[in-house]
Formats: sequence, C-alpha cells, structure tokens
Amino acid sequence: MPSKYGVDVSVIIRLRALAKDAALAAFASAKPGRAASAEAVEVELLRAENDRLGEALKEMAIELTLFRGRQRSGYLARSPHA
Repeated sequence: MPSKYGVDVSVIIRLRALAKDAALAAFASAKPGRAASAEAVEVELLRAENDRLGEALKEMAIELTLFRGRQRSGYLARSPHA
C-alpha cells in the first residue's frame, strides 16, 4: 500500500531503527558533566595514539630480537633444497 508521499513503509521502519540506534549509541558514549574542551579531546586522542604506537614498537622489537636470534643460529642460512 503506497503512502501519501510515495515512501514504502519498510524504509520508514528502517530509518526509525537507524535513528534509534544512533541516538542510543550517542547517549551511551556521552559522559556526565561539562563537555571537554577541544584541547582536552586532542590531548586524549594523542595519548591513545602514543599508547598504540608504544605497543607496536614493543611488538616490532620482539620480532627483531627473534629474527636476529635465528640469523645467529644459522636457521635462515640453511635452505631445505640445498
């Protein structure tokens, strides 16, 4: 049954669900109290990025240590087809 404006009912239902989900997500992520300043938000983002990069650096250091250990043992120098 077409509506007065030519919009299918399923589209309206889908849009309502999407709007509800977005509103609930925004409400759940909101923190009580005053809104943070732009500078505070940027500092928090930079701290998170710093933590992420620190973890990546640790992982790379571990991989490099393992790789160098294999080179010293001659593990990589030997070829199974040689």
